[in-house]
Amino acid sequence: MKIAICASEVVPFAKTGGLADVTGALPLELESLNQEVIIIMPRYKAIQEPKFSVQRLKPDISYSVIGKNAKVYFIENDMYFNRDGLYGDKAGDYKDNLDRFSYYSRRALELLKEIDFAADIIHCHDWQSALIPVYLKTLHIDNPFYQNTKTIFTIHNIGYQGLFSKEEFPKLGMDWKFFNMEMLEFYGKINLLKGGIEFCDIINTVSPTYSKEIQTKEFGYGLEGILTKRKNDVFGILNGLDYSIWNPKTDKFIIKNYSIENLHDKYKNKEDLQRICKLPIKTDVALFGIVSRLAEQKGFDILADAMEKICKMNLQLVILGTGDLKYHVILENIVKKYPKDISLHLKFDDPLAHKIYAGSDVFLMPSKYEPCGLGQLISMSYGTIPLVFKTGGLADTVTEDDGFIFDKYKKEDLIKTIDKASKAFKGKKKWPQLMQRAMQNNFSWKESAKKYLALYEKAKSR
Repeated sequence: MKIAICASEVVPFAKTGGLADVTGALPLELESLNQEVIIIMPRYKAIQEPKFSVQRLKPDISYSVIGKNAKVYFIENDMYFNRDGLYGDKAGDYKDNLDRFSYYSRRALELLKEIDFAADIIHCHDWQSALIPVYLKTLHIDNPFYQNTKTIFTIHNIGYQGLFSKEEFPKLGMDWKFFNMEMLEFYGKINLLKGGIEFCDIINTVSPTYSKEIQTKEFGYGLEGILTKRKNDVFGILNGLDYSIWNPKTDKFIIKNYSIENLHDKYKNKEDLQRICKLPIKTDVALFGIVSRLAEQKGFDILADAMEKICKMNLQLVILGTGDLKYHVILENIVKKYPKDISLHLKFDDPLAHKIYAGSDVFLMPSKYEPCGLGQLISMSYGTIPLVFKTGGLADTVTEDDGFIFDKYKKEDLIKTIDKASKAFKGKKKWPQLMQRAMQNNFSWKESAKKYLALYEKAKSR
């Protein structure tokens, strides 16, 4: 099968979040399953020679190779993409994002024809590539080259929709008849995500539970109606985990490698983390770790309200991440009050993230909603027990056998579950079995890739 992956960010070339991890890992697994895969993305300022071995194909197209022979094509346009940020800067989103990503979408489809890659499937990701299914069924509807091409559209987070003013619609190069409530119009604005949903052949999200949640008013962000209308075309496939990166046996960032066979070595990593974070070296106190964006979606509204009680519970807490300023301020004030109980790191620090996953006893992830979630998958690989709210991908991956779950989104329930985890750790007897069960989980990309192949076949038959 010929598959074109279209996304605005791809590891290792450009990344702001989990989208890039998916679009970097999935093509490699599809290639290992003997599929012919290419990737098409914008060429940002950061994608430079010689770091990525980029070669020239056309004046505005270059490419690199990942895996055995998966070509990553870069669409170049200095006016649009030669910038430090992918989508915006400190002042907010770039004002010309509609121009940027409509150009990317048009050029991606043209490129397929230019390189004679008659794709069976174009797999598009999030609002930045949502116009590809739209253009395919409007501007290219009569073009024989694309007549057998089907589209899959993956929603990674429905909260980000690509909304633009009605006045910008002519920039899309489409007839005004497509600006209506059945197509691209959304409360008087252009909604690119909606366009992708309406025009693609199959809609996909990054976990089975999230695929159902987005069809409800609570989680649908205004798009639950059209998703319910197309419910027979909506599927959820769990993201995988790259075990070549997240593996305590081989992790180069942690002080002592360990595995399910020698779990006692994990505690050397706990000591190392306590030392780095200037916390008292205690083996009998549960150490809770957080690696997260500090935002309401990630549960920081109830966590902030609960912090005072949490810090009095005879446990330790290490937090790594950046986000909303109000949470920065709240947490900084808590640290001043409880410096021996909580360690705060308001930054991006990949080596420290690895140390937190390896050195913590419990990984705290109280997200209000979580399309898939990666933190809980990583923590289980390291024998660090996840504590989660029952939502989205967290509900699909964490059970009472290998984690701690609360199902009412309230600070009281969060506090109660943290207390339960802390006491279970101090009880010691059942903790090693809990760690072993967590580490026995397998969330490899291979299984997810097989499910995507089945979904591609389903799309082809439409």
